[in-house]
Amino acid sequence: MTAQKQREIDTGTGLIPVHEWGTAGSSAPGILLLQEIFGVSGYIKQRAADLHALGYYVIAPEIYWRLDDTELDESSPELLPRAMDTVNRLDWDQAVRDSVASLEYLRARDRSTGVVGFCFGGGLGYNVAAVSSPDVLVSYYGSALPRLLELRPRTTSLHHFGNADAYLDVDAIVPALNGAEVHRYDGAGHAFDNPLPMFHHPAASALAWRRTEDFLARHLPISEG
Repeated sequence: MTAQKQREIDTGTGLIPVHEWGTAGSSAPGILLLQEIFGVSGYIKQRAADLHALGYYVIAPEIYWRLDDTELDESSPELLPRAMDTVNRLDWDQAVRDSVASLEYLRARDRSTGVVGFCFGGGLGYNVAAVSSPDVLVSYYGSALPRLLELRPRTTSLHHFGNADAYLDVDAIVPALNGAEVHRYDGAGHAFDNPLPMFHHPAASALAWRRTEDFLARHLPISEG
């Protein structure tokens, strides 16, 4: 995995810790990577490294930074209930503001910017795109989408969903994403990109990532400026 660094970004009400891949002073477009409910896990760090390998400067903020007791053991059988408890204690509006502050840090570099989010982060990214308009959005099965669809961001966007998602009513969500590029995957459930065995669908994960790479190459090209 590509080496990561850490920095802090001023949100106006405190300093949010972020992980970064690449150099802020580079000419690369910036990507704000938003975590699942499991935090900035090894999986999220790997996806950040994958995006950096494509040529992007990537940051992944610790969205849970304002909460106490947020350590999540990825190997624990209690991972999912612990993560659900953590996310239920989160102030959503504050999480949006913290994410927007992170996006504004990227914008200050005077480069194009994108948001990529998974599950919790996919919905959070949709909300961020609605209020702050990054150049592109890639959302994987955004868990908060059902209550956010009235926001209608105008950002160029890509959405991935599993047709066997037991958490989201994908048939109800997709018609509201008018104008977005949407892909659905037979046999794949919620969080199908996550490598944990209880979630992972290898074929859907691989195909969705290839489509993500293609979408970013078209709409957030590395060759710019």
